[in-house]
Amino acid sequence: MARHVAVVRFPGTNCEFDVVEAVESLGGTADIVFHDRDSLGDADAVVVAGGFAHGDYLRPGAIARFSPVMRAVREFAADGGPVVGICNGFQVLTEAGLLPGALQKNAGLRFRCQMAELRVETTDSSLTRSSTLGAVLRVPINHFEGNYTCSPETLAELRGEDRVVLRYVDNPNGSVDDIAGVCSEERNVVGLMPHPERACHELLGSTDGRELIASFL
Repeated sequence: MARHVAVVRFPGTNCEFDVVEAVESLGGTADIVFHDRDSLGDADAVVVAGGFAHGDYLRPGAIARFSPVMRAVREFAADGGPVVGICNGFQVLTEAGLLPGALQKNAGLRFRCQMAELRVETTDSSLTRSSTLGAVLRVPINHFEGNYTCSPETLAELRGEDRVVLRYVDNPNGSVDDIAGVCSEERNVVGLMPHPERACHELLGSTDGRELIASFL
């Protein structure tokens, strides 16, 4: 069941090695794929890792969406391949049109680096299919622009189609409807702001992220 994962790296990505370590600790294999590549190789799954793609000089993910590798990610997702975007990776996926909505500055304009409690809202996604509905997971966040927003119409669609994957128990950033993660209509593409790859070892304060990474694998 272990998968080979392509971990996408842009200039400014800084969580790619965390993802590789988490995947390998759970029996998978992983390769880092640089943004100028136009192929994902023999990947069974894709993670768009966190960081500051292209320095986020325009807005998070806005430049990264034009990288050659994103064409390959779009094609992979269109073929049903599992894709997860974590933090900055979530921002990239929204900018690329692979997920609805957008991420804006946190409420109060404060950077948030803390442990967050997440409630599993659906088990029908590539990231939570092995989870328990309603389970509460402790996973860290680390972002300034993690405030998820979308139109009322989009929010109604997400709710009606059971596409809110994770919600914050105690909303740290002002995200609409306490949303921490969403999935695509096909349910194979998931974006979330918290970092499950940083919650895979006891020494880091939680192993709850293992549940999500293992489900993805």
